[in-house]
Amino acid sequence: MGYFRERVKIEYKGDADLVTVADRKSEACILERIRQQFPTHDVMGEEGTRIESGSDYKWYIDPLDGTTNFAHGFPVFCVSLAVECRGERVAAVIYDPTRDELFSAEKGSGAQLNGEPIHVSSTAKLAECLVGTGFPSHKRHKSPNIYFYHQLTLRTHGVRRAGSAALDLCNVAAGRFDGFWEFNLNPWDTAAGVLIVQEAGGRVTDFSGGPFQIASRETLASNGLVHDALIHEFQQIFAGRGLEDLASPVAYAKDRAL
Repeated sequence: MGYFRERVKIEYKGDADLVTVADRKSEACILERIRQQFPTHDVMGEEGTRIESGSDYKWYIDPLDGTTNFAHGFPVFCVSLAVECRGERVAAVIYDPTRDELFSAEKGSGAQLNGEPIHVSSTAKLAECLVGTGFPSHKRHKSPNIYFYHQLTLRTHGVRRAGSAALDLCNVAAGRFDGFWEFNLNPWDTAAGVLIVQEAGGRVTDFSGGPFQIASRETLASNGLVHDALIHEFQQIFAGRGLEDLASPVAYAKDRAL
């Protein structure tokens, strides 16, 4: 939070991916703690940490999910950690420092927010849902998500794009969102949030309804009750059926000139 208040310098990992000293310092701190407590565990961190020794245990670290928000002073970001044992994710924590909210889950033991149990929403109709999504930081022109955004905006109460996939998943787990989807997320983006959703009673799959895979690049999470309806909408969109035309800015400009 000290770095956040200072509005630290923005660096670039590529054409659009941002990184700050806060990302690097956070990952270094987390790695140090893991190595102290669990020196034989493997680690995958967003900022480059790779420890692959063949351990039964592997940690996924996103030291600052929502770096673009963080760098611009928009208070939606978090730290995300998950650990798996023999390929199965068994524990997760996501901390939102601006709201002092700690989401956690242990496989088979449910999900919690600041120590209190949480559960997904009970909304059963897609038309009554609030859902979340995200857009890629690079190669935006190659993502079809604007069509999904448009179609689901018309079929729900609304779509939110807050800029932190980990927190979006937590919001599904806490019943604030009824669903969330995003293309091309990385393992450190989803490892913790997916377990938290599942332990809160939700469902997570790929866009076809198949089992979620940590490297699948497709993440669809929901309260479970509207999951099939979301999958149906995805099938329609992928097939190009029933697509509503995007409003024309040219036509709007003509209308506003009248």
